[in-house]
This record gives sequence, structure tokens and C-alpha cells, in this order.
Amino acid sequence: MKKKLIELNSCGVFRNDKWLVRGVSIRVFKEQIVTLIGPNGSGKSTTAKMALGILKPDEGTNFIQEGIKISYVPQKISIDWSLPLRVIDFMNLIEKNNINNIIETLSITGIGHLLYQDVRNLSGGEFQRLLMARAIIKEPDFLVLDEPVQGVDYPGEIALYKTIQEIVKNVKCGILLISHNLHVVMSQTDHVICLNGHVCCSGAPKSIIKEPEYIKLFGESMDPTLALYEHEHDHKHLPDGSIDNSH
Repeated sequence: MKKKLIELNSCGVFRNDKWLVRGVSIRVFKEQIVTLIGPNGSGKSTTAKMALGILKPDEGTNFIQEGIKISYVPQKISIDWSLPLRVIDFMNLIEKNNINNIIETLSITGIGHLLYQDVRNLSGGEFQRLLMARAIIKEPDFLVLDEPVQGVDYPGEIALYKTIQEIVKNVKCGILLISHNLHVVMSQTDHVICLNGHVCCSGAPKSIIKEPEYIKLFGESMDPTLALYEHEHDHKHLPDGSIDNSH
């Protein structure tokens, strides 16, 4: 049975006389990708903070498995771009890491060849891969990715989502992926939760796109890449899209 990493059960956050988000239930298991989608202001970041244990819900309960290692890749990061900073330096910013571990981790995210490249010269997609590499070098059990493809072109999106699959395959972690639209993400995820202040709908990717609430938010257009970029399985899905942990 796959290990449950985190669970939010009917959670809500109340601030300034209003609910920022309410009635949110999420479970993330080891080696599972759960995608949280919704428009801007729908409560995605608030929900992520509850999943990370940063924010305590005002109603409902949140569970985080004791002793697990958690990593987070933020939507934005502030860097003084005037400073000379190579990829290897960036990987050692918080603490010094073994060079072999750095090379291996950069290879997982597809930028092993950029070890001594100046960070200022990286493309948007390469920089996102670097952020992911730094997040997984300590082999976290649970990884939260906040809008990881923001500012990346369409081919870059496809490549980044394949990188996320590689992370799950190599690090064996569970991932909560936050996005404001489905796009290619649909085909790379095990379970989708559509959020707009509350959970509008949730389930397997192919069932979500038929939900009235999803169509109301995102329209009826279906990304053709869903059929092309199906993720590889070593597990079975239940009808609601969750992983069958009975074997």
C-alpha cells in the first residue's frame, strides 16, 4: 500500500470576514501526482500552505505524515541578478552539497550539462529545472510545485511535465502541482482537483473535463496533447482518479 503523505479534510481558511477557501479535501500518496487547478484568486496558494503545514485551517483537519521531508518550489523567487552565480553555486546556496549528488540531481531535471553555466543566462525552462533540482536534492517525500511552467513556452511546458514524471520515478515522492489551467498538465497527473473558493469537482483527468463546473471555468476546449502525453503507470486508478493502494 502506498504511504499517505498529507491529507486535508474539509478544510477552510477565514480571513477579514470572508472565507478564502472552504471545504477542501485533498490526499497525496507517495509516487502520486495530484494537480490543483483554478483561476487566479481561487484559493490555490492558501490550500498549498495548508498542505505544507504553514497555515492552520480554521475549520476541518489537516494531516501531515510524521517525519516526512517536504520541499517547495515557489511561484516566484527573488535573486540579485547582478551577482555572478553559477548553477553549482545556486545548488549550494542554502547548504553545501556533494558534487556527485548535485550532478545526479541536475541530470534528473535535464540540466546536468549546465553545471557551470551562469544562472543569468538560463532560459525560463532551464531556471525552473534548476529550482526543481534544488528542491529534490535532499530527496523529499512530498514536493509542492507552485505554477512551475509559468513564463515557459508550450514546448517547454511539455518538457517540464515530463521532468516532473522523472522526479516521481527517481525520487519516489508525492507531488502537489498547482496550476491556473490544465493544458498539458492533464495528461501528467493521477488526480485533478478543480478549485474556485471551494472544490468544484475532482477526479481522474478525463472525467474532470466533462464536469459542468470545469467547463464553466475553463470552457469546453480539450487539449489535444492529452492523448499524446499519457503518463506511464505502474499502478491502477479507482473510478474517482485516486490510486488503488490495495496491491
